[in-house]
Amino acid sequence: MIYSKEIEHMCTIAKGANHGPAPIPQEGNWVKSKDIYDISGLTHGVGWCAPQQGACKLTLNIKKGIIEEALIETIGCSGMTHSAAMASEILPGKTILEALNSDLVCDAINVAMRELFLQIAYGRSQTAFSEGGLPIGASLEDLGKNMRSQIGTIFGSRLKGARYLEMTEGYITKLALNDNNEIIGYEFLNLGKFTNSIKKGEDPKAALESSMGVYGQFENGTKFIDPRLD
Repeated sequence: MIYSKEIEHMCTIAKGANHGPAPIPQEGNWVKSKDIYDISGLTHGVGWCAPQQGACKLTLNIKKGIIEEALIETIGCSGMTHSAAMASEILPGKTILEALNSDLVCDAINVAMRELFLQIAYGRSQTAFSEGGLPIGASLEDLGKNMRSQIGTIFGSRLKGARYLEMTEGYITKLALNDNNEIIGYEFLNLGKFTNSIKKGEDPKAALESSMGVYGQFENGTKFIDPRLD
């Protein structure tokens, strides 16, 4: 340790305020976090790349400072999906400090990791007041039973109006319009359900029919269009 001459010439004054860090809520307990292994919790965060052409939602389940589970969901950039695959291998088993300083290839994932680190270090996790936290695998609940990200893809133009392309329910196949050409409902294909049925050996046509659904006042439509072609 090197001290400047100014410090060496100073007299010593006793430190009165020495009560340690303020406790933060973690998995149903109040913890005075002094070491990286004092940190636990499940939390979510979103990151974005410098040109903001893509974004990443990151979910981590941390137990005693170690990342036990990571869910990476990306949108907007084809290269980011490959980065997500790498991050799913890189993150589990690392401490949150190691993960913060790991090259996760995609800047959006790096930013998401930074945001999660801030949340968890300040006791703002999703499980702050949940006794014992959540079991490993809990992040998969975000995906539902068909294990697909909940996404929405909607396009609109001033000239031609809106086009619903994909919603949480699935891939939009038809839009229902009323007499005023307003959208009043849609038909969708649940891709997760459809794929699972095919894998089980179900006839493709039957699997397709059983995986279709409608939302809103679809049956009351006076005109039906394909949002990608019409």
